[in-house]
Amino acid sequence: MYARFWKRLFDIILSLFGLIALSPLLLGLTAAGAAVMRGNPFFIQKRPGMINPETGEERIISLLKFRTMTDERDHEGNLLPDEKRLNRYGRFLRTFSLDELISLVNILVGDISIVGPRPLLVKYLPLYSEEQRHRHDVRPGLTGYAQAHGRNAVQWEDRFAMDVWYTKHITLRNDIDILITTVKIVIKRDGIHSETSATMEEFKGSTEDSVITWEVPV
Repeated sequence: MYARFWKRLFDIILSLFGLIALSPLLLGLTAAGAAVMRGNPFFIQKRPGMINPETGEERIISLLKFRTMTDERDHEGNLLPDEKRLNRYGRFLRTFSLDELISLVNILVGDISIVGPRPLLVKYLPLYSEEQRHRHDVRPGLTGYAQAHGRNAVQWEDRFAMDVWYTKHITLRNDIDILITTVKIVIKRDGIHSETSATMEEFKGSTEDSVITWEVPV
């Protein structure tokens, strides 16, 4: 009952309240981003949403965030690596997850939920195993079980295992626990970067040697 009805109702109420209550901050970040990034303060990217049961394919959504990286390019016109384009302002936004506050708009319109598997890149779709693709059985989320248990420091196989586990255990209690834990790790600034990247290393598909170290909660 919660997963089919109440979860969406709570998303609408909380996202609408958040947009109203945080409107001064959102306007301030918009102005600051426009100045620092010298232009558009918003970052819009296509991401996979929930699987449409009628087509069997993921709905592609436009995820809205505040920009944290510049458009600096090399002499050949290629974008510089993330660590080169992620400036001090962008690091500040990411540290406190302020870049994702504007995604409340996506929650309000039903693209994503407050809690759910994080929406990743469209180009990863062909790389998922059949089991990993079940992460798209539900709406993606602003935060999720994997984000509450390591953020970007979690290895891909463990992250996907957590995501799939969540899709089968959607309860009000779990969502509240995830939200509380997310707030704690944001305050502590844990897991912002992976061990090898300024953001999160690219997913290139699982291999036979891939190992899941995460243990299913009792």
